Amino acid sequence: MELTTEISVSKISRSKIHEVDFTNLEFGKYTSDHMLVCDFAAGEWQTPHILPFANLSLSPTALALHYGQTVFEGMKAFRMTDGRTNIFRMEKHYQRMTKSLDRMCMAVVPKEIFEEGLRALVAIDRSWVPDQPGSALYLRPFEFATENRFGVKVSEEYRFVIFTGPVGNLYTRRIKVKAETQYIRAAKGGTGFTKCGGNYGGAFYATQQARKEGYDQVLWTDARDNRFIEESGMMNVMFVIDGILITPPVSETTLDGVTRDSLLTLAGEMGIQTEIRRISTDEIENAFRQNTITEAFGVGTAAVVLPMGVIGINGIDHQLPEYNSSSVQNKLKSKLDLIRSGEAEDIYGWNDII
Repeated sequence: MELTTEISVSKISRSKIHEVDFTNLEFGKYTSDHMLVCDFAAGEWQTPHILPFANLSLSPTALALHYGQTVFEGMKAFRMTDGRTNIFRMEKHYQRMTKSLDRMCMAVVPKEIFEEGLRALVAIDRSWVPDQPGSALYLRPFEFATENRFGVKVSEEYRFVIFTGPVGNLYTRRIKVKAETQYIRAAKGGTGFTKCGGNYGGAFYATQQARKEGYDQVLWTDARDNRFIEESGMMNVMFVIDGILITPPVSETTLDGVTRDSLLTLAGEMGIQTEIRRISTDEIENAFRQNTITEAFGVGTAAVVLPMGVIGINGIDHQLPEYNSSSVQNKLKSKLDLIRSGEAEDIYGWNDII
């Protein structure tokens, strides 16, 4: 696709791709050869540059380091069966990043720079897109405040960066989660719907405490009653109870997940009965007592679908049954994989072919 935004390109002299074991991709370990950098200064976005991946230089007074103006997105590019590459749902990711930036009082990166920068960067590092099952090229667009001041203020300067890296499956087993009723992730009126850095830093403590108790992740509950499930770790969450796929609604305290939206769309197409509503820990406990809950899983860009094996509620661990190819989560994931790989028709226009 011909670009309408000018992007200067300086290519790396020698690729480091030979250092990567593509048959054993540790999530988050490897970065591709290039990155895109674009600065906002004097009220305008400057020319984007694609450069060899390298460290960034910042003043110790850069405002992002002190007051948390930093926002990111998590996306993926996939190798299709015909050898082409696609970036999945750029439009939806851009919309969400724009909402995050606006809430954090940050300069909104123009859509042309966001989308055409991604296309150009993935095209240059096309050889880094893995073709092993379950693998992808992870894309990390992010923006942070760079103005050199140490007084509390909204920054007037920003840097937008995109880097990429090949990844495999985040988890290869079912996880054990704990319904968190002491600590909260987000509250009404806050920034819970954004992908800002503070949301993740603030969630670490509760997760670390849960891991000390033998769990892998937490199920966040609402800040008011500590009863209603909101998210699983940093993913949206879904349950299958009485054969119905149930997921909490998107709100100002939860992320508008791109994977969540995709799977719900596919569920409708596949005739899977779905309810988008609040679900309490009491309802989940009752479903375990009545043996009506058959699945629980997190959904997000990194893991796609992350099955749960155990849910701990009020000190009691509840065991979920084993999953198989006929499980709702596996049917949904398989359908999504077919669309991303080009084996099924992309009737929704989700794939942006490079």
